[in-house]
Amino acid sequence: MHRVFQQFIDHLAAAESPEDFSRALADAAAELDLPCFAYLGLWSRSQDSPRLISTYPSRWTTHYLRSNYQSIDPVLISATHSPEPFCWGVDLPSQSLSIAQKQLFDEASQSGIRFGFTVPVHRGRRAIAALTFATDERRATFESSVNSQGRVLQLMSLLFHTQVQMKLATTATANGIRLSRREHQCLEWAARGKSAWEIGRILGISQHTAASYLNNVKKKLGVRTLVQAAIRMAADKKEEQNFDEYYL
Repeated sequence: MHRVFQQFIDHLAAAESPEDFSRALADAAAELDLPCFAYLGLWSRSQDSPRLISTYPSRWTTHYLRSNYQSIDPVLISATHSPEPFCWGVDLPSQSLSIAQKQLFDEASQSGIRFGFTVPVHRGRRAIAALTFATDERRATFESSVNSQGRVLQLMSLLFHTQVQMKLATTATANGIRLSRREHQCLEWAARGKSAWEIGRILGISQHTAASYLNNVKKKLGVRTLVQAAIRMAADKKEEQNFDEYYL
């Protein structure tokens, strides 16, 4: 297990794209006899739609998102109630399901998603993501893996989520206006008093490129100075904090 975990950490550190992240977790899952997985990042005020990284059949995941099934999925609903990992399956005891939820499970079963082990990811008392390892039927190897390595899978899930959020967050907001990841980074460093030359050195870009990002920020926000832009970014962060506190 130590070798699998270390390889996972190495691949995660090198990952730069959704495909990289998918391969990193898929390789580790295969070593642990976990056939497929789905990571779903949810419940962010500034996020238009869930972020999905998955090795589930693409026809199923496309249908799932188009049908907005994340809003009624019993697995995700359970994930909001507790940060503890849990097992689920078509023949395991569960709460009373609505007709729509039964249809969801039936359709998932037809795509080979019948049993799973889900790790909720919480911030405070609010669920913000869930990572599920799944299989098409009850397998002794699958159950043995989640029973013996449950805590390691929980740690892997948390690390996966953290790296995805850090590396794949392509946009941010300031005063409700969307900024690119690079624009937001440059503005954050400018708010700390860094010059375009210093920002370039920190981010590994040229001074001219850093200055261009900062000029784009001012244009997008309709302000004349970086101080005004930084104030708007701070106000947006405060609003995000208030949003989080409201749901804690």
